[in-house]
Amino acid sequence: MDKILGLDWQGMLIPSQSLLEVFVRGTVTYWIIYLCFRLFRRGTGQLSISDLLLITMISDAAQNAMAGTYNSISEGAVLILTLLFWDYAIDWMGYKKILFGKLARPEPILLIRNGRMLQKNMEKELIDEEELLGLLREKDVDDYKKVKSCYLESTGNISVILKDEA
Repeated sequence: MDKILGLDWQGMLIPSQSLLEVFVRGTVTYWIIYLCFRLFRRGTGQLSISDLLLITMISDAAQNAMAGTYNSISEGAVLILTLLFWDYAIDWMGYKKILFGKLARPEPILLIRNGRMLQKNMEKELIDEEELLGLLREKDVDDYKKVKSCYLESTGNISVILKDEA
């Protein structure tokens, strides 16, 4: 009965390892994952099934590196707060252009100029013609030749400027 109703307050609230170690583990793991995503991935504004799978697998693989084996709520809370801290800090530093503004917010990539698809830029971002046409349709553009310029923004969304029809 003690196992059902009893609570181990000490095990639940008192850390089993240093909270500083949990913070450092969370920080190092966050930066490794952040840099990998920023350097190697920039999606097109929406998560695909493979993106979700990748994120899930990375989170599972990183869990032990981040937390080691912890049992207390306080260690879990410190780890969660560490990840939230770095997420906010990177957004803030990107906004203030501190340290790595270009890394936090890369320059937009031109995909269409004056009705011509820029294949090299599309290839660099792993966007094929069908995907780009689909993204244009989502912006109510039925013909890419009507586009003055189309950019892949740092957010992963596209922005489209149509040619003047004078």
